[in-house]
Amino acid sequence: QVQLVESGGGWVQPGGSLRLSCAASDDIFRTSTMAWYRQVPLKAREMIARITTGAIRYYVDSVKGRFTISRDAAKNSVDLQMNNLKTEDTGVYFCNTVPAILIASQKYWGRGTQVTVSS
Repeated sequence: QVQLVESGGGWVQPGGSLRLSCAASDDIFRTSTMAWYRQVPLKAREMIARITTGAIRYYVDSVKGRFTISRDAAKNSVDLQMNNLKTEDTGVYFCNTVPAILIASQKYWGRGTQVTVSS
């Protein structure tokens, strides 16, 4: 059964930190590159960080140096440590594979977790 459950979002002031966590079902996690995506209003969902099964990481320029993606094989989890948060980091964060999971030709997404950065 497919499972992606994101948690850890919340409200934080600019410059603050949050740690997001994603619990994935075993069959997804073991063999997939995992990523965090961000959805902001009126914009397409964007992949901001990804990590391969061999722990090779990639970040988009806007989060490079501030965010760190990691994966824990024992827990089937993917975390995103976010430091020095900016107002433009506000959005709903999702985890998924790369490319995103397809079920009946439709992309499957979890509920995501809301991150709000404001003063």
